[in-house]
Amino acid sequence: MIRHTVVFRLKHPKGSEAERQFLADARVLAAIPGVDNFEQLRQVSAKNDYDFGFSMEFTDPAAYSRYDDHPDHVTFVRDRWVPEVESFLEIDYVPFGEAD
Repeated sequence: MIRHTVVFRLKHPKGSEAERQFLADARVLAAIPGVDNFEQLRQVSAKNDYDFGFSMEFTDPAAYSRYDDHPDHVTFVRDRWVPEVESFLEIDYVPFGEAD
């Protein structure tokens, strides 16, 4: 299992319609085959300046690769993520012991 996570800050003003629309449109990622447990999260820690997070799981590296190459993911990254995300950090996890 791979848990794919990303925390990010948008270029849009907080609480704006553009922010709301970006988050709504990002739900297209949840419908990509192989994506399990998709979550959109609001970051609340004062220890960093990110605002949101996405988390999803994949059964194996092949499922993750199919997601990464899927046209809906490629289009979202190109048309929305790149122009609208100011800063982000991506982390992919596997359960402890599986990557050893």
